[in-house]
Amino acid sequence: MNKNIPRVSIAIAAAVFLVVISRIVFLSFSQSEKPQTPSQGTVSVAPKESKVLKQAKELLTLGQRAEAIKQLEKIADSSKGQRDGYEAVLTLADIYSKDRNLLKAKALYYEIINEYSQFCDYAGVQKKIASVNTALLFSNILTPESELYIVVPGDSLAKIAGRYSATVELIKRANNLKSDIIIPGMKLKVQNKPFSIIVDNKQCVLTVLLGDEVIKIYDVATGKNNSTPIGLFKVRDRLVDPVWYNKGAAIPAESPENVLGTRWMGLTTPEPGYGIHGTTEPESIGYQSTEGCIRMRNEDVEELYSIIPLGISVTVID
Repeated sequence: MNKNIPRVSIAIAAAVFLVVISRIVFLSFSQSEKPQTPSQGTVSVAPKESKVLKQAKELLTLGQRAEAIKQLEKIADSSKGQRDGYEAVLTLADIYSKDRNLLKAKALYYEIINEYSQFCDYAGVQKKIASVNTALLFSNILTPESELYIVVPGDSLAKIAGRYSATVELIKRANNLKSDIIIPGMKLKVQNKPFSIIVDNKQCVLTVLLGDEVIKIYDVATGKNNSTPIGLFKVRDRLVDPVWYNKGAAIPAESPENVLGTRWMGLTTPEPGYGIHGTTEPESIGYQSTEGCIRMRNEDVEELYSIIPLGISVTVID
């Protein structure tokens, strides 16, 4: 076995991660270029909305949605790069997101980041994009990260999931399937980009990516005294309602003493026994409070489990 392969893999993962971080830092720096807080003795006054923008928002509150959208689109076109343009695009994006016109909403949120960085709440808009990406993932809407697969004789959901490095749960949810039964000729949306995970040990945050798109950000608990292993790993195994083996004793899933919660995803750490799992102590989330594992709320780990297949990359940074 070539001993350089792990080193090269880690270097590639690090390079990819640095690209993602540099983009965030650059946009955060742009955000920092906003006008500074007024000095002591001055009064901070929120910018006034123009008459036309105010009228458009009033139309929206009165339920005249079509006319409101028409007015907002006019403002967005005529006020590009200005605060009115920013407010109009943000309002439109929120409308389309609520209406489940997700691709249009996503395009507008990215327009805000790219063209209105001097006005926008970057972190807030990123959360909106992640929310839209999650909704897209669980819908049958095709995206650049997915494709339409036509079922052939001999196919099963498990075979298709393995071919596309997906999970059966995700394929079923995205295609609104109520059972595992599929028939030849059926069209299914499948993801064609790999998932990956980045865990920030100190910030206690787990980020799910599909290709280079952030899909979801979860608050987690990590190891106290930096005991969570740092490096590039893979998901080794996946278990529903895992048994907890503690000091030679097998503690069943239904026992209140079982601290693993409802799901387990083991990692290929040099020392076995580390993984991502649920918890019986949700109050610990957000802190470095575990013995080294990555702990999530049960509802979060169940959602993650439905997305993440075996073998995906998990990068843990300090």
